[in-house]
Amino acid sequence: MADILITGANGQLGTGLRHLLDQRGIDYQAFDSQGLDITDRQAVAKRFAAIKPKVVFHCAAYTAVDKAEDEGKEANWQVNAEGTKNIAQAAHQYGATLVYISTDYVFDGTNAGEYSTDAKTNPKNEYGKAKLAGEQAVRETMDKYYIIRTSWVFGEFGKNFVYTMLRLAKTHDHLTVVNDQTGRPTWTRTLAEFMLFAVQNKIAYGTYQLSNDGSCTWYDFACEILKNKDVTVSPVTSAEYPQKAYRPRHSIMSLDKVKAAGYQPISWQEALHDFLKAID
Repeated sequence: MADILITGANGQLGTGLRHLLDQRGIDYQAFDSQGLDITDRQAVAKRFAAIKPKVVFHCAAYTAVDKAEDEGKEANWQVNAEGTKNIAQAAHQYGATLVYISTDYVFDGTNAGEYSTDAKTNPKNEYGKAKLAGEQAVRETMDKYYIIRTSWVFGEFGKNFVYTMLRLAKTHDHLTVVNDQTGRPTWTRTLAEFMLFAVQNKIAYGTYQLSNDGSCTWYDFACEILKNKDVTVSPVTSAEYPQKAYRPRHSIMSLDKVKAAGYQPISWQEALHDFLKAID
């Protein structure tokens, strides 16, 4: 029986991680919300008792950022905070190493430079607050853990900005995209590779930040996505594209700790190129 347990098995990251493990011939047991309701503490305890995992890749998350502000507020906290606490407690009971995925939204986005892993957190939306609570639950419960903050995630197996741009380009000859929010895009393949790298190489436990190298605005990202398409892209401000949940304006997270641990992420442009090639 596999000693790796994956939550959020059918999500964008969970599916990407499963594909990576399959390609490398690594056994695992993976569960979606139907197979493992992480908000049900007894269900979590029962599943962990049956598997006794040595490694837990906790990919399950509530990611509807705008809905988390109102109608999805309770679900956001149940999944991202309480659910993560349940997973951490069960993982600790069986001496497992936990890999928890967090977000750049734990920062307020007012830092002009890069956010280090120990920079002050100050989430400004409900999603970021709940993910930070998840981080705190992991730190308070466990010794053997990797908290990996990431940002602007895109991958083959889910809804994301790249797919949205490609879809809109089929029916529009002109698009407008926000140009005053800066961050680092992250390919799920790169994130999954680092998750596995951390565990296999037994790098120091703690908090890491992983995205593809380099930074851009959403407008820059869109231009790169659509550079071979017959569509023009114009920049707009966040004020011209209001959203319910606050978005950090400048959330570039430092990759220094990841690189010091021996992992060198490819650039976001390379990642995007490889992704587009994979879905072509």
